[in-house]
Amino acid sequence: MQSNARHGIWLMIATTAVLAVLDAISRHLAGEYNVYMVVMIRYWFFALFAIALVSRQPGGIRTALATRQPMLHAFRGVILVLEILTTIAAFVVLGLVETHAIFACSPLMIAALSGPVLGERVGWRRWAAIGVGLVGILIILRPGSTVFSPYALVPLGAATMWAVYGLMTRYVAREDTSMTSFFWAGTVGAIAATAIGIWHWEPMRGSDWAWTIALCALASLAHYLLIRAYEVAEASVVQPFAYFQLVFVSILAFAVFNETVEWQVLLGAAIVVGAGIFTFLRERASAGAKAR
Repeated sequence: MQSNARHGIWLMIATTAVLAVLDAISRHLAGEYNVYMVVMIRYWFFALFAIALVSRQPGGIRTALATRQPMLHAFRGVILVLEILTTIAAFVVLGLVETHAIFACSPLMIAALSGPVLGERVGWRRWAAIGVGLVGILIILRPGSTVFSPYALVPLGAATMWAVYGLMTRYVAREDTSMTSFFWAGTVGAIAATAIGIWHWEPMRGSDWAWTIALCALASLAHYLLIRAYEVAEASVVQPFAYFQLVFVSILAFAVFNETVEWQVLLGAAIVVGAGIFTFLRERASAGAKAR
């Protein structure tokens, strides 16, 4: 089990590295073309990848489609599209580092809402961590200061949508397999993204088509690596390492896009990440106590 945990951790770190490159390419393309079109093309490949992956599983597509929660799966698919659209828009108006620094609060949102939505018990230690994380977000946003940017609310909205998506994923997992959730997210998401993006088609330069193909390939690779990480190790073990994405994104932002970040953002991000890791550790400890 220890080797599996180590394997899962490395898979999660690899996932975050791929996602960081994915975000950098998304920022480049969204700065040149309409974000609706970029996400639509990305989802076409996502849907094809989901169909191909599910087809190789026992029962194939028919089994993946079989669910008593079709509306919840459809809702998950649509809200994931909206979250990706909002996040990429935040990359353009706010930058990679600040967007991810604010987005890092989404696990804390999931922890806070897991009680009323999923009926899970949230103890005082996790509530304390959520409060500390909120302080970190306030340090980043600096509401009421003369330098506060309303654009900072864009990634905050994306983080909220991601938290809702995460909660719905946990909810549907009580009855359905991960392959069913994956299939519905890819196919319903492709339909929703096409319904929005088809009206915003723009001619694309040849070099940017190469970036778009790379974007789609990396998105599929990231999904595959994430699935493998959760297959070989417990989620509570590998999830804290998802914060490595902020590290990789920061490196790319500084090296490629010449982004500069104020010390308040770095301090707030460190507080949020620390609070998030603590909540994961508490969830793991609680799960272990219940198992005994």
